Amino acid sequence: MLSSFFIFTVISDPDTMKKYNALLSLFFVLLFYNQGKAQEIMNFSTDLPLIIIDTEGKNIVDDPKIQAKMKIVNNASGLNRFTDSPNDYNGYIGIELRGSSSINYPQKPYLFETRDALGQNQDASILGLPKEKDWILLSNYNDKSLMRNILGYQMFEKLGNYAPRAKLVDVVLNNEYRGIYVLTEKIKQDSNRVNIAKLKAEDISGDQLTGGYIFKIDYWNSSNSWESPYSPVNYPGYKIRYVYHDPDWDELNYQQKNYISTYVTSFEKVLYSSNFADATQGYPKYIDVKSFIDYFLVSEISRNNDGYKKSQYFHKDRNGKIVAGPVWDFDWAWKNINECYIFKAINGSGWSYQINDCHPDVNSNGWMVRLLQDQNFADKVNCSYFSARANQLSDASIFQMIDSLYNVVKNAQVRHFQKWQILGKNVGAPEVDAQPVTYAGEVEKLRNWIIMRLAWLDKNMPGKCSTLTNVELADDSQITIYPSPATDMLNIISHQPLSAIQIYDLTGKNTAFDFEENSGLIRLNVSNFPPGMYILKLVGPNGKSVSEKLIIQ
Repeated sequence: MLSSFFIFTVISDPDTMKKYNALLSLFFVLLFYNQGKAQEIMNFSTDLPLIIIDTEGKNIVDDPKIQAKMKIVNNASGLNRFTDSPNDYNGYIGIELRGSSSINYPQKPYLFETRDALGQNQDASILGLPKEKDWILLSNYNDKSLMRNILGYQMFEKLGNYAPRAKLVDVVLNNEYRGIYVLTEKIKQDSNRVNIAKLKAEDISGDQLTGGYIFKIDYWNSSNSWESPYSPVNYPGYKIRYVYHDPDWDELNYQQKNYISTYVTSFEKVLYSSNFADATQGYPKYIDVKSFIDYFLVSEISRNNDGYKKSQYFHKDRNGKIVAGPVWDFDWAWKNINECYIFKAINGSGWSYQINDCHPDVNSNGWMVRLLQDQNFADKVNCSYFSARANQLSDASIFQMIDSLYNVVKNAQVRHFQKWQILGKNVGAPEVDAQPVTYAGEVEKLRNWIIMRLAWLDKNMPGKCSTLTNVELADDSQITIYPSPATDMLNIISHQPLSAIQIYDLTGKNTAFDFEENSGLIRLNVSNFPPGMYILKLVGPNGKSVSEKLIIQ
Protein backbone atom coordinates (compact mmCIF):
# COMPACT_ATOMS: atom_id res chain seq x y z
CA MET A 1 0.00 0.00 0.00
CA LEU A 2 2.82 2.37 0.88
CA SER A 3 4.63 1.76 -2.43
CA SER A 4 1.38 2.21 -4.38
CA PHE A 5 0.67 5.46 -2.56
CA PHE A 6 4.24 6.64 -3.26
CA ILE A 7 3.94 5.94 -6.96
CA PHE A 8 0.52 7.57 -7.11
CA THR A 9 1.93 10.60 -5.30
CA VAL A 10 4.88 10.84 -7.72
CA ILE A 11 2.90 10.48 -10.88
CA SER A 12 0.22 12.93 -9.78
CA ASP A 13 2.64 15.71 -10.74
CA PRO A 14 3.34 15.77 -14.54
CA ASP A 15 6.87 17.18 -14.33
CA THR A 16 7.90 14.80 -11.61
CA MET A 17 6.30 11.96 -13.53
CA LYS A 18 8.57 12.60 -16.53
CA LYS A 19 11.68 12.55 -14.35
CA TYR A 20 10.49 9.43 -12.57
CA ASN A 21 9.81 7.60 -15.81
CA ALA A 22 13.24 8.53 -17.13
CA LEU A 23 14.93 7.26 -13.98
CA LEU A 24 12.81 4.13 -14.00
CA SER A 25 13.75 3.44 -17.62
CA LEU A 26 17.42 3.93 -16.85
CA PHE A 27 17.12 1.62 -13.85
CA PHE A 28 15.67 -1.18 -15.94
CA VAL A 29 18.21 -0.64 -18.73
CA LEU A 30 21.04 -0.99 -16.23
CA LEU A 31 19.35 -3.90 -14.54
CA PHE A 32 18.87 -5.85 -17.74
CA TYR A 33 22.33 -4.85 -18.99
CA ASN A 34 24.01 -6.13 -15.85
CA GLN A 35 21.89 -9.27 -15.92
CA GLY A 36 22.93 -9.77 -19.53
CA LYS A 37 26.59 -9.24 -18.71
CA ALA A 38 26.32 -11.60 -15.78
CA GLN A 39 24.66 -14.22 -17.95
CA GLU A 40 27.32 -13.71 -20.61
CA ILE A 41 30.19 -14.34 -18.23
CA MET A 42 28.39 -17.31 -16.67
CA ASN A 43 28.20 -18.83 -20.16
CA PHE A 44 31.85 -18.01 -20.96
CA SER A 45 34.01 -20.84 -22.29
CA THR A 46 37.34 -20.98 -24.10
CA ASP A 47 39.83 -23.50 -25.43
CA LEU A 48 42.68 -21.50 -23.89
CA PRO A 49 43.63 -21.85 -20.23
CA LEU A 50 41.32 -19.50 -18.32
CA ILE A 51 42.64 -17.16 -15.61
CA ILE A 52 39.97 -15.59 -13.38
CA ILE A 53 41.01 -12.73 -11.08
CA ASP A 54 38.84 -11.11 -8.41
CA THR A 55 40.16 -7.99 -6.70
CA GLU A 56 37.14 -7.87 -4.37
CA GLY A 57 36.34 -4.29 -5.31
CA LYS A 58 39.88 -2.90 -5.16
CA ASN A 59 41.46 -1.05 -8.09
CA ILE A 60 44.71 -2.37 -9.53
CA VAL A 61 47.35 0.38 -9.49
CA ASP A 62 50.93 0.75 -10.71
CA ASP A 63 52.32 0.35 -7.19
CA PRO A 64 51.90 -1.17 -4.68
CA LYS A 65 50.41 -4.60 -5.35
CA ILE A 66 46.95 -5.25 -4.00
CA GLN A 67 45.73 -8.56 -2.59
CA ALA A 68 43.38 -10.45 -4.92
CA LYS A 69 42.07 -13.94 -5.59
CA MET A 70 42.99 -15.95 -8.66
CA LYS A 71 41.83 -19.26 -10.01
CA ILE A 72 42.87 -21.04 -13.18
CA VAL A 73 40.80 -23.53 -15.16
CA ASN A 74 42.76 -25.78 -17.51
CA ASN A 75 40.76 -28.90 -18.29
CA ALA A 76 42.22 -31.91 -20.06
CA SER A 77 39.24 -31.80 -22.44
CA GLY A 78 40.49 -28.45 -23.75
CA LEU A 79 37.23 -26.64 -22.93
CA ASN A 80 37.42 -24.28 -19.96
CA ARG A 81 34.29 -22.62 -18.55
CA PHE A 82 33.93 -19.72 -16.17
CA THR A 83 31.72 -21.88 -13.98
CA ASP A 84 34.20 -24.79 -13.83
CA SER A 85 36.04 -25.54 -10.62
CA PRO A 86 39.67 -24.34 -10.68
CA ASN A 87 42.07 -27.21 -11.24
CA ASP A 88 45.43 -25.47 -11.81
CA TYR A 89 45.60 -22.67 -9.24
CA ASN A 90 43.14 -21.50 -6.62
CA GLY A 91 44.48 -18.98 -4.16
CA TYR A 92 45.72 -15.48 -3.49
CA ILE A 93 47.96 -13.15 -5.47
CA GLY A 94 49.42 -9.68 -5.16
CA ILE A 95 48.85 -7.80 -8.43
CA GLU A 96 49.82 -4.44 -9.92
CA LEU A 97 50.01 -2.73 -13.30
CA ARG A 98 53.30 -2.93 -15.18
CA GLY A 99 54.94 -1.64 -18.34
CA SER A 100 56.03 1.69 -19.82
CA SER A 101 54.07 2.58 -22.96
CA SER A 102 51.92 -0.54 -22.64
CA ILE A 103 50.51 0.60 -19.30
CA ASN A 104 48.54 3.23 -21.25
CA TYR A 105 46.83 0.74 -23.55
CA PRO A 106 43.16 -0.12 -22.91
CA GLN A 107 44.19 -3.74 -22.38
CA LYS A 108 46.46 -3.36 -19.36
CA PRO A 109 49.49 -5.57 -18.59
CA TYR A 110 49.95 -6.91 -15.08
CA LEU A 111 52.63 -8.27 -12.76
CA PHE A 112 51.55 -10.61 -10.01
CA GLU A 113 53.04 -12.77 -7.31
CA THR A 114 51.46 -15.88 -5.84
CA ARG A 115 50.70 -15.62 -2.12
CA ASP A 116 49.21 -17.49 0.78
CA ALA A 117 46.09 -16.39 2.66
CA LEU A 118 48.21 -14.22 4.98
CA GLY A 119 49.67 -12.29 2.04
CA GLN A 120 53.10 -13.92 2.18
CA ASN A 121 54.88 -14.82 -1.06
CA GLN A 122 54.52 -18.47 -1.99
CA ASP A 123 56.01 -20.31 -4.97
CA ALA A 124 53.52 -22.04 -7.24
CA SER A 125 53.58 -23.94 -10.51
CA ILE A 126 51.24 -22.32 -13.02
CA LEU A 127 50.08 -24.17 -16.13
CA GLY A 128 52.86 -26.70 -15.75
CA LEU A 129 55.64 -24.11 -15.59
CA PRO A 130 58.34 -24.48 -12.91
CA LYS A 131 57.47 -23.20 -9.46
CA GLU A 132 58.10 -19.51 -8.76
CA LYS A 133 56.21 -16.63 -7.23
CA ASP A 134 56.68 -13.84 -9.80
CA TRP A 135 54.68 -13.83 -13.05
CA ILE A 136 53.64 -11.40 -15.76
CA LEU A 137 50.51 -11.07 -17.90
CA LEU A 138 51.53 -9.27 -21.10
CA SER A 139 48.71 -7.64 -23.02
CA ASN A 140 48.34 -8.09 -26.77
CA TYR A 141 46.86 -4.71 -27.63
CA ASN A 142 50.03 -3.77 -29.53
CA ASP A 143 50.41 -7.22 -31.08
CA LYS A 144 47.46 -8.24 -33.21
CA SER A 145 49.29 -11.40 -34.29
CA LEU A 146 49.18 -12.50 -30.61
CA MET A 147 52.55 -14.21 -31.04
CA ARG A 148 55.41 -11.72 -31.38
CA ASN A 149 56.77 -12.11 -27.84
CA ILE A 150 56.54 -15.89 -27.78
CA LEU A 151 58.14 -16.15 -31.21
CA GLY A 152 61.16 -14.17 -29.98
CA TYR A 153 61.42 -16.30 -26.84
CA GLN A 154 61.24 -19.55 -28.78
CA MET A 155 63.96 -18.49 -31.22
CA PHE A 156 66.37 -17.57 -28.43
CA GLU A 157 65.64 -20.87 -26.70
CA LYS A 158 66.18 -22.86 -29.91
CA LEU A 159 69.67 -21.36 -30.08
CA GLY A 160 70.42 -22.93 -26.70
CA ASN A 161 69.62 -20.13 -24.25
CA TYR A 162 67.13 -19.58 -21.46
CA ALA A 163 64.14 -17.51 -22.51
CA PRO A 164 61.00 -16.85 -20.46
CA ARG A 165 58.48 -19.66 -20.79
CA ALA A 166 55.08 -18.42 -21.86
CA LYS A 167 51.48 -19.52 -22.42
CA LEU A 168 48.61 -17.87 -24.27
CA VAL A 169 45.65 -17.52 -21.91
CA ASP A 170 42.21 -15.91 -21.67
CA VAL A 171 41.71 -13.56 -18.71
CA VAL A 172 38.55 -12.58 -16.86
CA LEU A 173 39.04 -9.74 -14.36
CA ASN A 174 36.27 -8.90 -11.90
CA ASN A 175 33.71 -10.79 -14.00
CA GLU A 176 34.74 -8.95 -17.20
CA TYR A 177 36.50 -10.61 -20.13
CA ARG A 178 39.79 -8.81 -20.79
CA GLY A 179 41.11 -10.71 -23.79
CA ILE A 180 44.04 -12.96 -24.67
CA TYR A 181 47.23 -12.42 -22.66
CA VAL A 182 50.71 -13.90 -22.64
CA LEU A 183 51.34 -15.47 -19.24
CA THR A 184 55.11 -15.43 -18.91
CA GLU A 185 57.87 -15.81 -16.38
CA LYS A 186 59.39 -12.68 -14.92
CA ILE A 187 63.12 -12.44 -15.64
CA LYS A 188 64.89 -13.14 -12.35
CA GLN A 189 67.47 -15.35 -10.68
CA ASP A 190 66.16 -18.88 -10.17
CA SER A 191 67.41 -22.37 -10.91
CA ASN A 192 64.61 -22.69 -13.47
CA ARG A 193 64.95 -19.19 -14.91
CA VAL A 194 68.23 -17.26 -15.10
CA ASN A 195 70.26 -19.98 -13.46
CA ILE A 196 72.96 -18.03 -11.66
CA ALA A 197 74.06 -17.92 -8.02
CA LYS A 198 71.67 -16.33 -5.55
CA LEU A 199 73.41 -13.22 -4.23
CA LYS A 200 72.87 -12.69 -0.51
CA ALA A 201 73.23 -9.57 1.62
CA GLU A 202 76.26 -11.03 3.40
CA ASP A 203 78.13 -11.71 0.11
CA ILE A 204 80.49 -8.73 0.25
CA SER A 205 83.91 -10.21 -0.57
CA GLY A 206 85.75 -13.00 -2.39
CA ASP A 207 84.11 -15.32 -4.87
CA GLN A 208 80.71 -14.81 -3.22
CA LEU A 209 80.71 -11.17 -4.30
CA THR A 210 81.18 -11.99 -7.98
CA GLY A 211 77.65 -13.25 -8.68
CA GLY A 212 74.98 -13.47 -9.53
CA TYR A 213 73.73 -10.23 -10.99
CA ILE A 214 71.08 -9.34 -13.57
CA PHE A 215 71.25 -5.82 -14.99
CA LYS A 216 69.73 -4.12 -18.00
CA ILE A 217 69.40 -1.07 -20.21
CA ASP A 218 65.97 0.46 -19.60
CA TYR A 219 64.24 3.53 -18.28
CA TRP A 220 66.20 4.61 -15.23
CA ASN A 221 66.47 7.01 -12.34
CA SER A 222 69.44 8.10 -10.26
CA SER A 223 68.69 5.54 -7.53
CA ASN A 224 68.16 2.34 -9.52
CA SER A 225 71.12 2.64 -11.91
CA TRP A 226 74.73 3.60 -12.43
CA GLU A 227 76.29 5.71 -15.15
CA SER A 228 79.05 4.28 -17.30
CA PRO A 229 82.17 6.42 -17.72
CA TYR A 230 82.22 5.34 -21.38
CA SER A 231 80.07 6.39 -24.32
CA PRO A 232 79.25 4.36 -27.43
CA VAL A 233 82.16 4.27 -29.85
CA ASN A 234 80.25 6.19 -32.54
CA TYR A 235 78.34 8.55 -30.19
CA PRO A 236 80.89 10.05 -27.76
CA GLY A 237 78.35 12.44 -26.26
CA TYR A 238 75.81 9.79 -25.25
CA LYS A 239 75.48 8.87 -21.58
CA ILE A 240 74.78 5.21 -20.75
CA ARG A 241 72.97 4.02 -17.63
CA TYR A 242 72.73 0.41 -16.42
CA VAL A 243 69.78 -0.53 -14.23
CA TYR A 244 70.09 -3.00 -11.34
CA HIS A 245 67.41 -5.66 -11.95
CA ASP A 246 67.92 -8.70 -9.72
CA PRO A 247 68.78 -8.13 -6.98
CA ASP A 248 66.97 -4.82 -7.19
CA TRP A 249 68.81 -1.59 -6.41
CA ASP A 250 67.41 -1.38 -2.89
CA GLU A 251 68.43 -4.98 -2.14
CA LEU A 252 72.09 -4.49 -3.06
CA ASN A 253 74.63 -3.19 -0.61
CA TYR A 254 77.48 -0.82 -1.45
CA GLN A 255 80.05 -3.55 -2.07
CA GLN A 256 77.78 -5.38 -4.50
CA LYS A 257 76.82 -2.29 -6.47
CA ASN A 258 80.48 -1.32 -6.65
CA TYR A 259 81.52 -4.79 -7.81
CA ILE A 260 79.14 -5.13 -10.77
CA SER A 261 79.61 -1.53 -11.94
CA THR A 262 83.41 -1.91 -11.71
CA TYR A 263 83.35 -5.19 -13.62
CA VAL A 264 81.28 -3.69 -16.44
CA THR A 265 83.55 -0.64 -16.52
CA SER A 266 86.63 -2.91 -16.73
CA PHE A 267 85.07 -4.66 -19.71
CA GLU A 268 84.24 -1.37 -21.42
CA LYS A 269 87.77 -0.08 -20.84
CA VAL A 270 89.11 -3.10 -22.72
CA LEU A 271 86.34 -2.95 -25.35
CA TYR A 272 87.33 0.59 -26.32
CA SER A 273 91.08 -0.06 -26.21
CA SER A 274 93.30 -0.65 -29.23
CA ASN A 275 93.80 -4.36 -28.45
CA PHE A 276 90.11 -5.03 -27.70
CA ALA A 277 90.04 -8.05 -30.03
CA ASP A 278 92.92 -9.90 -28.34
CA ALA A 279 91.83 -13.50 -27.76
CA THR A 280 93.07 -13.68 -24.15
CA GLN A 281 93.13 -10.12 -22.81
CA GLY A 282 90.47 -8.50 -25.01
CA TYR A 283 86.68 -8.63 -24.83
CA PRO A 284 86.48 -12.49 -24.83
CA LYS A 285 87.94 -12.38 -21.32
CA TYR A 286 84.84 -10.56 -20.07
CA ILE A 287 81.83 -11.73 -22.10
CA ASP A 288 80.21 -14.97 -23.22
CA VAL A 289 80.65 -14.46 -26.96
CA LYS A 290 78.07 -17.05 -28.08
CA SER A 291 75.30 -15.41 -26.04
CA PHE A 292 76.03 -12.04 -27.62
CA ILE A 293 75.88 -13.59 -31.08
CA ASP A 294 72.59 -15.35 -30.33
CA TYR A 295 71.12 -12.16 -28.89
CA PHE A 296 72.20 -10.31 -32.02
CA LEU A 297 70.62 -12.90 -34.33
CA VAL A 298 67.21 -12.91 -32.64
CA SER A 299 67.15 -9.12 -32.23
CA GLU A 300 68.04 -8.60 -35.90
CA ILE A 301 65.76 -11.26 -37.37
CA SER A 302 62.91 -9.56 -35.51
CA ARG A 303 64.40 -6.08 -36.13
CA ASN A 304 63.46 -5.39 -32.54
CA ASN A 305 62.98 -1.70 -31.91
CA ASP A 306 63.57 -2.18 -28.19
CA GLY A 307 66.26 -4.85 -28.38
CA TYR A 308 69.15 -2.49 -27.65
CA LYS A 309 67.72 0.77 -26.34
CA LYS A 310 65.67 -0.74 -23.51
CA SER A 311 64.54 -4.13 -22.27
CA GLN A 312 68.08 -5.38 -22.94
CA TYR A 313 69.15 -7.75 -20.19
CA PHE A 314 72.56 -9.05 -19.15
CA HIS A 315 73.56 -11.37 -16.33
CA LYS A 316 76.74 -12.49 -14.62
CA ASP A 317 77.16 -15.66 -12.58
CA ARG A 318 79.59 -16.19 -9.73
CA ASN A 319 83.12 -16.20 -11.20
CA GLY A 320 81.51 -15.90 -14.62
CA LYS A 321 81.47 -13.56 -17.59
CA ILE A 322 78.78 -11.16 -18.80
CA VAL A 323 76.07 -13.08 -20.65
CA ALA A 324 73.65 -11.37 -23.04
CA GLY A 325 69.97 -12.04 -22.42
CA PRO A 326 67.39 -13.23 -21.84
CA VAL A 327 65.55 -11.58 -24.72
CA TRP A 328 62.43 -9.58 -23.87
CA ASP A 329 59.81 -7.21 -25.26
CA PHE A 330 58.96 -7.91 -28.91
CA ASP A 331 55.59 -6.17 -29.31
CA TRP A 332 57.23 -3.36 -31.33
CA ALA A 333 59.24 -5.86 -33.40
CA TRP A 334 58.48 -7.93 -36.52
CA LYS A 335 56.82 -4.93 -38.23
CA ASN A 336 57.46 -1.68 -40.08
CA ILE A 337 56.85 1.27 -37.76
CA ASN A 338 56.98 4.99 -38.33
CA GLU A 339 60.01 5.51 -36.09
CA CYS A 340 63.41 6.17 -37.67
CA TYR A 341 64.51 5.01 -41.11
CA ILE A 342 65.69 1.71 -39.64
CA PHE A 343 62.26 0.53 -38.59
CA LYS A 344 60.01 2.10 -41.20
CA ALA A 345 61.93 0.45 -44.07
CA ILE A 346 59.45 -1.65 -46.04
CA ASN A 347 62.07 -3.75 -47.83
CA GLY A 348 63.24 -5.64 -44.73
CA SER A 349 66.44 -3.61 -44.43
CA GLY A 350 68.14 -1.95 -41.48
CA TRP A 351 70.00 -2.94 -38.32
CA SER A 352 68.32 -2.57 -34.94
CA TYR A 353 71.71 -2.53 -33.17
CA GLN A 354 72.26 0.88 -34.82
CA ILE A 355 69.38 2.34 -32.80
CA ASN A 356 71.54 5.23 -31.55
CA ASP A 357 71.36 6.66 -35.07
CA CYS A 358 67.71 7.40 -34.29
CA HIS A 359 68.24 9.46 -31.11
CA PRO A 360 66.34 7.01 -28.89
CA ASP A 361 64.60 7.79 -25.61
CA VAL A 362 67.08 5.46 -23.88
CA ASN A 363 70.62 5.31 -25.28
CA SER A 364 72.09 1.97 -26.36
CA ASN A 365 75.53 1.10 -25.01
CA GLY A 366 76.65 0.36 -28.57
CA TRP A 367 78.63 -2.73 -27.55
CA MET A 368 77.54 -4.56 -30.68
CA VAL A 369 78.80 -1.74 -32.90
CA ARG A 370 82.28 -2.16 -31.40
CA LEU A 371 82.22 -5.99 -31.38
CA LEU A 372 81.41 -6.09 -35.09
CA GLN A 373 84.57 -4.06 -35.76
CA ASP A 374 86.45 -7.26 -34.90
CA GLN A 375 86.54 -9.36 -38.06
CA ASN A 376 86.76 -12.56 -36.06
CA PHE A 377 83.56 -11.72 -34.18
CA ALA A 378 81.79 -10.73 -37.40
CA ASP A 379 82.85 -14.01 -39.02
CA LYS A 380 81.48 -15.96 -36.06
CA VAL A 381 78.20 -14.07 -36.41
CA ASN A 382 78.07 -15.01 -40.08
CA CYS A 383 78.80 -18.68 -39.45
CA SER A 384 76.29 -18.85 -36.59
CA TYR A 385 73.58 -17.18 -38.63
CA PHE A 386 73.84 -19.46 -41.63
CA SER A 387 74.21 -22.52 -39.45
CA ALA A 388 70.98 -21.57 -37.67
CA ARG A 389 69.29 -20.82 -41.01
CA ALA A 390 69.96 -24.43 -42.01
CA ASN A 391 68.56 -25.76 -38.76
CA GLN A 392 66.74 -24.02 -35.90
CA LEU A 393 65.92 -20.84 -37.81
CA SER A 394 65.21 -22.15 -41.28
CA ASP A 395 62.10 -20.83 -43.01
CA ALA A 396 60.36 -24.14 -42.31
CA SER A 397 61.24 -24.04 -38.59
CA ILE A 398 60.09 -20.44 -38.13
CA PHE A 399 56.84 -21.01 -39.99
CA GLN A 400 56.18 -24.12 -37.95
CA MET A 401 56.36 -21.96 -34.81
CA ILE A 402 53.93 -19.47 -36.35
CA ASP A 403 51.51 -22.19 -37.46
CA SER A 404 51.60 -23.79 -34.03
CA LEU A 405 50.79 -20.52 -32.27
CA TYR A 406 48.06 -19.74 -34.81
CA ASN A 407 46.39 -23.06 -34.07
CA VAL A 408 46.45 -22.33 -30.35
CA VAL A 409 44.46 -19.07 -30.70
CA LYS A 410 42.48 -19.51 -33.92
CA ASN A 411 39.23 -19.96 -31.96
CA ALA A 412 39.84 -17.69 -28.99
CA GLN A 413 40.99 -14.77 -31.16
CA VAL A 414 37.41 -14.22 -32.36
CA ARG A 415 36.25 -13.10 -28.91
CA HIS A 416 39.49 -11.20 -28.28
CA PHE A 417 38.90 -8.98 -31.31
CA GLN A 418 35.24 -8.56 -30.42
CA LYS A 419 36.44 -7.19 -27.09
CA TRP A 420 39.20 -5.09 -28.62
CA GLN A 421 37.96 -3.93 -32.00
CA ILE A 422 41.37 -3.02 -33.38
CA LEU A 423 41.67 -5.14 -36.52
CA GLY A 424 42.18 -2.84 -39.49
CA LYS A 425 43.19 0.03 -37.18
CA ASN A 426 46.63 1.46 -36.42
CA VAL A 427 46.92 1.21 -32.64
CA GLY A 428 49.95 0.95 -30.37
CA ALA A 429 53.14 1.13 -32.41
CA PRO A 430 52.51 3.46 -35.40
CA GLU A 431 52.79 0.97 -38.26
CA VAL A 432 53.66 2.02 -41.80
CA ASP A 433 51.81 -0.80 -43.56
CA ALA A 434 48.09 -1.13 -44.19
CA GLN A 435 46.30 -2.95 -41.37
CA PRO A 436 44.57 -6.24 -42.23
CA VAL A 437 40.93 -6.49 -41.20
CA THR A 438 41.14 -10.17 -40.22
CA TYR A 439 43.28 -12.13 -37.80
CA ALA A 440 44.40 -14.46 -40.59
CA GLY A 441 45.51 -11.35 -42.48
CA GLU A 442 47.56 -10.19 -39.48
CA VAL A 443 49.36 -13.53 -39.31
CA GLU A 444 49.97 -13.52 -43.06
CA LYS A 445 51.39 -9.98 -42.78
CA LEU A 446 53.78 -11.19 -40.10
CA ARG A 447 54.80 -14.19 -42.20
CA ASN A 448 55.46 -12.05 -45.28
CA TRP A 449 57.48 -9.55 -43.22
CA ILE A 450 59.70 -12.35 -41.91
CA ILE A 451 60.27 -13.72 -45.42
CA MET A 452 61.36 -10.27 -46.58
CA ARG A 453 63.53 -9.67 -43.51
CA LEU A 454 65.33 -13.01 -43.81
CA ALA A 455 65.98 -12.42 -47.51
CA TRP A 456 67.67 -9.12 -46.66
CA LEU A 457 69.70 -10.63 -43.82
CA ASP A 458 70.78 -13.56 -46.01
CA LYS A 459 72.39 -11.05 -48.35
CA ASN A 460 73.72 -8.56 -45.81
CA MET A 461 74.85 -10.51 -42.74
CA PRO A 462 78.21 -9.12 -41.53
CA GLY A 463 81.35 -11.23 -41.69
CA LYS A 464 82.45 -14.07 -43.92
CA CYS A 465 82.31 -17.80 -43.37
CA SER A 466 83.97 -19.29 -46.43
CA THR A 467 85.96 -22.23 -45.02
CA LEU A 468 85.75 -24.50 -42.02
CA THR A 469 89.02 -24.85 -40.18
CA ASN A 470 89.62 -26.73 -36.94
CA VAL A 471 85.96 -27.69 -36.66
CA GLU A 472 85.36 -30.20 -33.90
CA LEU A 473 83.61 -33.14 -35.52
CA ALA A 474 86.09 -35.24 -33.58
CA ASP A 475 89.31 -34.52 -31.71
CA ASP A 476 91.89 -32.57 -33.71
CA SER A 477 89.77 -32.60 -36.86
CA GLN A 478 90.27 -30.10 -39.64
CA ILE A 479 88.02 -29.49 -42.62
CA THR A 480 88.64 -27.23 -45.59
CA ILE A 481 86.06 -26.35 -48.26
CA TYR A 482 86.84 -24.76 -51.60
CA PRO A 483 86.23 -22.97 -53.88
CA SER A 484 83.86 -20.38 -52.48
CA PRO A 485 81.81 -19.41 -54.37
CA ALA A 486 81.50 -22.81 -56.08
CA THR A 487 80.45 -23.32 -59.68
CA ASP A 488 80.63 -26.94 -60.88
CA MET A 489 82.60 -28.89 -58.29
CA LEU A 490 82.86 -28.44 -54.55
CA ASN A 491 85.92 -29.83 -52.80
CA ILE A 492 85.92 -30.97 -49.17
CA ILE A 493 89.14 -32.00 -47.46
CA SER A 494 88.50 -33.80 -44.20
CA HIS A 495 91.07 -35.37 -41.90
CA GLN A 496 88.49 -37.85 -40.65
CA PRO A 497 85.67 -39.86 -42.27
CA LEU A 498 82.34 -38.10 -42.84
CA SER A 499 79.11 -40.06 -42.52
CA ALA A 500 76.76 -37.59 -44.21
CA ILE A 501 76.86 -34.49 -46.39
CA GLN A 502 73.76 -32.40 -47.09
CA ILE A 503 73.13 -29.09 -48.83
CA TYR A 504 70.14 -27.02 -47.65
CA ASP A 505 68.51 -24.11 -49.38
CA LEU A 506 67.25 -21.36 -47.09
CA THR A 507 63.71 -22.75 -47.00
CA GLY A 508 65.03 -25.84 -45.21
CA LYS A 509 64.78 -28.16 -48.23
CA ASN A 510 67.84 -30.38 -48.41
CA THR A 511 69.74 -32.56 -50.83
CA ALA A 512 71.79 -35.49 -49.52
CA PHE A 513 74.85 -36.69 -51.41
CA ASP A 514 75.92 -40.29 -51.91
CA PHE A 515 79.64 -40.71 -51.42
CA GLU A 516 82.07 -43.27 -50.19
CA GLU A 517 82.79 -42.68 -46.51
CA ASN A 518 86.45 -41.79 -46.29
CA SER A 519 88.83 -39.11 -45.21
CA GLY A 520 90.85 -36.92 -47.50
CA LEU A 521 89.37 -35.23 -50.58
CA ILE A 522 85.66 -35.53 -51.39
CA ARG A 523 84.42 -33.92 -54.62
CA LEU A 524 80.74 -33.01 -55.05
CA ASN A 525 79.05 -32.01 -58.30
CA VAL A 526 76.91 -28.93 -57.59
CA SER A 527 76.39 -27.84 -61.18
CA ASN A 528 72.67 -28.71 -61.07
CA PHE A 529 71.97 -26.29 -58.19
CA PRO A 530 70.44 -22.92 -59.10
CA PRO A 531 72.76 -20.00 -58.25
CA GLY A 532 72.22 -18.72 -54.75
CA MET A 533 73.04 -19.15 -51.10
CA TYR A 534 72.94 -22.56 -49.40
CA ILE A 535 74.01 -24.28 -46.21
CA LEU A 536 76.46 -27.17 -46.31
CA LYS A 537 76.02 -29.62 -43.42
CA LEU A 538 78.73 -32.16 -42.60
CA VAL A 539 78.17 -35.02 -40.15
CA GLY A 540 80.95 -37.05 -38.55
CA PRO A 541 80.71 -40.73 -37.55
CA ASN A 542 80.21 -39.66 -33.92
CA GLY A 543 77.01 -37.81 -34.86
CA LYS A 544 78.47 -34.33 -34.39
CA SER A 545 77.76 -31.92 -37.21
CA VAL A 546 78.83 -28.54 -38.48
CA SER A 547 77.16 -26.22 -40.97
CA GLU A 548 78.69 -23.69 -43.32
CA LYS A 549 77.38 -21.06 -45.68
CA LEU A 550 77.85 -22.05 -49.32
CA ILE A 551 77.48 -19.79 -52.34
CA ILE A 552 76.89 -21.44 -55.72
CA GLN A 553 77.24 -19.39 -58.88
